[in-house]
Amino acid sequence: MPLTFDDLLTRARALVRGPGSRAVLGIAGSPGAGKTTLAERLTRALNDTGEPWAVQVPMDGFHLADAELDRLGRRDRKGAPDTFDAAGYAALLRRLREETGDVVYAPGFERVLEQPLAGAIPVPPAARLVVTEGNYLLLETGAWARVRAALDEVWFCELPEEERLRRLIARHEEFGKAHDEAVAWVHRSDQRNAELVATTRERADLVVPMTLPGL
Repeated sequence: MPLTFDDLLTRARALVRGPGSRAVLGIAGSPGAGKTTLAERLTRALNDTGEPWAVQVPMDGFHLADAELDRLGRRDRKGAPDTFDAAGYAALLRRLREETGDVVYAPGFERVLEQPLAGAIPVPPAARLVVTEGNYLLLETGAWARVRAALDEVWFCELPEEERLRRLIARHEEFGKAHDEAVAWVHRSDQRNAELVATTRERADLVVPMTLPGL
């Protein structure tokens, strides 16, 4: 039978093995594939009782600041694997799994500023599931390999290429880029990253077609 959003909710809930335990679900995929959309809708549906049962923690909070990218000479490749603090992200995921007795603060990401925001997301002791999304959760190089080890499952978002590119260009325009600038960035930087992410698809526990009703 075709996969449904209710199937995804059931699978996400089943990751939490027992009372007091916490699981971490990763949502991977190429830029513009719908990772944030899926993470937001899962989290909202899992919290429909009003309790903070699930919390969304984005990988984007571990972008290096623009000042550091300038120092490293990587500003024009922002979004590539080496423009993130992958080791810091892996360390946070381990804390989220293990430190369930206190609030753990995670960084967020401000898309208007295109900058990370330290301590923006509180993960309370009551949270049983952390949903984290990002491009490189299944990458096996460098510190990224530690990320997969900290995740109970990783789902891979898949969207038809033409629609993925259209959404990605529209997102860049929404956050301040002119159309020609957005198109150029997508085809230069984002597409290179998308091709790398696509090679990690086979390592996912589940491939989620983002054409599902409700997404």
